[in-house]
Amino acid sequence: MLTQDILNALKGYFKDLSNELTLVLQTGEHSKRDELKDMLTQIAGISEHITLEERDTQGVLRSPVTFAIEANNKPTGITFSGVPGGHEFNSLILAILQAGGSKLKLDDSIQNMVKKVNGKLDFQVYVSLSCHACPDVVQAMNQFALLNDNINSEMIDGAVYPDLVDENKIQGVPTVFLNGEVFASGKVEIAGIIEKLGVVAPEILQADENAPELPLQDVTVIGGGPAGVAAAIYAARKGVNVTIIADRFGGQVKDTMGIENLISVPTTTGPELTGSLMKHLNEYEVTLKEHIRVEKIEKGVIKTLTLSSGEVIKTRTLIIATGANWRELGVPGEKENIGNGVAYCPHCDGPFYKGKDVAVIGGGNSGVEAALDLAGIVKSVTVYEFMPTLKADQVLIDQLMKRDNVSVVTNAATKQVLAENGKVNAIEYIDRVTEEVHQQALHGIFVQIGLVPNSKVVEGVVDLTKYGEVVINEKGLTSEEGIFACGDVTTVPYKQIVVAMGEGSKAALAAYDYLLMHPVEVSEEAGEEQAA
Repeated sequence: MLTQDILNALKGYFKDLSNELTLVLQTGEHSKRDELKDMLTQIAGISEHITLEERDTQGVLRSPVTFAIEANNKPTGITFSGVPGGHEFNSLILAILQAGGSKLKLDDSIQNMVKKVNGKLDFQVYVSLSCHACPDVVQAMNQFALLNDNINSEMIDGAVYPDLVDENKIQGVPTVFLNGEVFASGKVEIAGIIEKLGVVAPEILQADENAPELPLQDVTVIGGGPAGVAAAIYAARKGVNVTIIADRFGGQVKDTMGIENLISVPTTTGPELTGSLMKHLNEYEVTLKEHIRVEKIEKGVIKTLTLSSGEVIKTRTLIIATGANWRELGVPGEKENIGNGVAYCPHCDGPFYKGKDVAVIGGGNSGVEAALDLAGIVKSVTVYEFMPTLKADQVLIDQLMKRDNVSVVTNAATKQVLAENGKVNAIEYIDRVTEEVHQQALHGIFVQIGLVPNSKVVEGVVDLTKYGEVVINEKGLTSEEGIFACGDVTTVPYKQIVVAMGEGSKAALAAYDYLLMHPVEVSEEAGEEQAA
């Protein structure tokens, strides 16, 4: 049952609904149906614009614990199979608001691309209600459905449909199926979904000649994590034209559940911090482009960026804040089994291993934190560390040692991931002291061995280290005039949120100084920008 506080909040959200909505619940019997019906009854009772209707859909809806949303007596293409609680409750409320007439959250250029789809696309997104990465995908697919009648989107809670999970060999979320085939598995960004969509629906990549162009930007930031957002805010406070481009706002921070070292904030979570970052950013005149990637950067007095949406942005300065991604093991069996026993997000995929034996590769803070999280869900956790001792903070190691179902293997070099019938069943590793090869039977492997800089977009544009980090000086300046960098993608030694925020602010201040020292004049005859 929804609390009165939640109902009061929803009443405020629903007051501006402009469409008549019907929540269509499939008839029948199911152990979860009463819980779902109670939730939908409460929601429908909040607004006169929402009606709950129980209907035999003749097999259109999956089961008695499936419901669809109709707007003005027409299908929206949005379906929920399961009780959308946990993180997916937000997906439900956003679907109601957007089907009810609220503005969609996708960038205009992304919306225009989705509208071009001319073939039938039926998406199913398998989720767990504890997965904080799943709602982004569900919410994007729901918006796709609202934008184009050819697209349907169904959220499926794997806990409610274990037979489907087993049948489709799903061991990680979100897992997206398109027209009955695997479309994306494991952690996936909306920008990546758009890229994949361009393969099955190439018509979306056709250039839109009527698309409006942005004026010349003073500062363009690539990356929406703490460093990128800090850079955008500091630049905007100077009163210059600022654009920020990101696969998703929050970056790696959004996947971090416990944050206790952000000075002045004793404790928070990644999603909460991301919300705070976006709230602060929205206080300023900044052009936001989310779920979009920069495909190409052309150097010069005026830098030219070509985006995955086909748009072109010209900017006087550029700040690279693209962060980093989880480092892969690079051993046989890893890539082949991502989503089938190999995972990188314990918060997302941990529930799939309830009562099972799993491994965590990596004994740093991320690895030990992952082991602690998993210990409360799984049967046993084995932490494998390459070095002779764990590298995590002592306070975390002390907590780990208190767990009866956690063991630690040091001096362990992972050799390969073994699988049988499409699912991981063991790990093979080498003892670095004895050089003996060992195997351990298990069901899941969580890789937590650090980060790799997201610097591919600037290869050949600025100098990189052999590790792929962007080389910067004390002011964040790269080897290329007018291009700055900050955060985890750079040579700054400490990959911490508070450090990234400071580095982003510093890069913006340095970019502003550059703008003052390098004014640009616009030639009316040529219509081009030139250095003064």
